[in-house]
Amino acid sequence: MEKKTIAVAMSGGVDSSVTAALLQQAGYRVIGITMRLWDGPTGHIEDAARVAAHLGIPHHVAKLEPCFKAEIMDYFVREYESGRTPNPCARCNKLLKFGALMETARGLGADSLATGHYARVVIGGDGEPHLVAAVNRKKDQTYFLFSLTRELLRSIRFPLGEVQDKQQVRDLAVKFGLPVAAKDDSQDICFIPGDDYIAFLHASGIKSAPGEFVLKDGRVVGRHEGIHRYTVGQRRGMGIAWSEPLYVLEIDAATNRIIVGTEGELYRESFTVSNCNWIVPAGEWPFEAHCRIRYRHKPVPCTVTILSGNRAEIGFAKPEKGVTPGQVAVFYDGEEVLGGGWID
Repeated sequence: MEKKTIAVAMSGGVDSSVTAALLQQAGYRVIGITMRLWDGPTGHIEDAARVAAHLGIPHHVAKLEPCFKAEIMDYFVREYESGRTPNPCARCNKLLKFGALMETARGLGADSLATGHYARVVIGGDGEPHLVAAVNRKKDQTYFLFSLTRELLRSIRFPLGEVQDKQQVRDLAVKFGLPVAAKDDSQDICFIPGDDYIAFLHASGIKSAPGEFVLKDGRVVGRHEGIHRYTVGQRRGMGIAWSEPLYVLEIDAATNRIIVGTEGELYRESFTVSNCNWIVPAGEWPFEAHCRIRYRHKPVPCTVTILSGNRAEIGFAKPEKGVTPGQVAVFYDGEEVLGGGWID
């Protein structure tokens, strides 16, 4: 029987390199693909090529710069201009990694695409693929994968989903003799080295437009240096002298005002999401679930009510703080991802 071919999205890091090695060890024919996303340093491509050479597998570079600029970098700038806080990783997974890159993999004859994400695809009793949390819950990345569909999940592999901890991945990298075994994990947004997103926004043409900090009743309590410098829930860096700590409650791009208030005013009982994707088809609505409104957020009980226009209203069992427009809300049933949407 001919070996199945699996393309691996190789970033040049430890996780994706170990993913390629594990699949090769399992007997698959492995192809490495690295995305070139912008005209910047190519160290990640060179590292991926070194790993591929070490494993003796083909390595390809997918040149996706125009798509990445239009769909991710320009989107990132637009969101901050409109007073929202973007989530480029979730958007990139949908449009590039499991969109354009998946097409590239199929064009190279691959049966499926594997990545170094910490997540699992489990075939249920219904014969359908289900997206569930990684065994290593601290590293679980299902929050960023809510836009996947069952059709895509049939052609996706996440070998690291079963790994117990990151040290085990490091040990495997050493065992396989990978040249990136000691490489540090990347913590930044890939196109913003040093995580200086303000400098990136200024280089992209956003100009600081000072405006007013106001309370909910309209009282002016200070001046801000441009709405792109702030996000909902932020407390530090505002320079407001007040009797108690103030937080960003809302950003009004139309008036160039930032509404601030006390921590208690940050809590919300409900919110809406748009551009929803449901991996698990809806049964009866509304339904009970658990919700994460940011990556490190512990899932909390909620009720989901479907609205027209591919939207939904979310009601918390208990009020939550930090509901941030532009971010992603993802819904879980235990460890399984039901779907999610973009916070209005």
